[in-house]
Amino acid sequence: MASKIKTGIVGGAGYTGGELLRILINHPYVDIAFVNSSSNAGNYISDVHTDLFGDTDLKFSSEISQDIDVLFLCVGHGDAVKFLQANPIDQKIKVIDLSQDFRLAAIPNDQSVNRKFVYGLPELNKDAVKSAENIANPGCFATCIQLGLLPLASKGLLTAEVHINAITGSTGAGQSLSQTSHFTWRNNNLSVYKAFGHQHLNEISQSIKQLQPEFPLHSKDVQSPLNFIPQRGDFTRGIFAAIYTDCDLSLEQAQDLYEEFYAEAAFTHISKKNIDLKQVVNTNKCIIHLEKHDNKLFIISIMDNLLKGASGQAVQNMNLMFEIEETAGLRLKGVGF
Repeated sequence: MASKIKTGIVGGAGYTGGELLRILINHPYVDIAFVNSSSNAGNYISDVHTDLFGDTDLKFSSEISQDIDVLFLCVGHGDAVKFLQANPIDQKIKVIDLSQDFRLAAIPNDQSVNRKFVYGLPELNKDAVKSAENIANPGCFATCIQLGLLPLASKGLLTAEVHINAITGSTGAGQSLSQTSHFTWRNNNLSVYKAFGHQHLNEISQSIKQLQPEFPLHSKDVQSPLNFIPQRGDFTRGIFAAIYTDCDLSLEQAQDLYEEFYAEAAFTHISKKNIDLKQVVNTNKCIIHLEKHDNKLFIISIMDNLLKGASGQAVQNMNLMFEIEETAGLRLKGVGF
């Protein structure tokens, strides 16, 4: 490409902003124009993200430059709409929003924002992402669970109850401290939250319905076949989703279906061996393992909530939007042990 992609980041001091910086600083086709943080303006980025000491001399800025190609919004839920209302961004600048503000097609985009967002799950909407001007980056639980279910939806096979037990690391709660994210509470502990009512169910059912139109959208008025029990884990990062549903396919047929569905996917892989979370931590991969138990198909789906579930997927979407290698900047080293 003739010139590098000029990027701006709003909300660069949090977990997703930090992960985005770690990727973009080393991305071969990117220049970071500014990193906005109202609470850290004037401070070196490495004062907040101390692992970046020696990698960059960038400072946080209070300014928003329009001399960029793409803007990443790493802000809290509800704050992306407010930011775009208060800061008119030139329409020629692409926007990738990591909050939940624009993910649901059922919720009309705020007219004062005047932007149309595409749901940025590359394994589902790759062609739409390539031509998109604005991306709503998927949620972390939503990504992990959707990737476990979409091959079945593509053949209309999600016709029975789906049972999902998924556990996420503490970084999924964001950087601001709460009672359930303090070390003394989280360490050596496990808890359930938002059982059967997690907000990502709306995204999951919306994407399934895209492939299997008769599938009901999740709502308080509709009995959803998705039974989702989210859990807080006592580890830092990663999502481990264990899913099962009735399915008449044999194990071999199911494996063939999943391998065919993800044949062109850059980061989603099907493993015939049992899998563990450390295989994906610090990578942009999602790995899926299938088993058959009587008439139940058991699906394990694992990924890093901050990378494939947030910042890594955002960069994957940027790569597609700017027609560069989908994997650029994302060949990351896993923790291994």
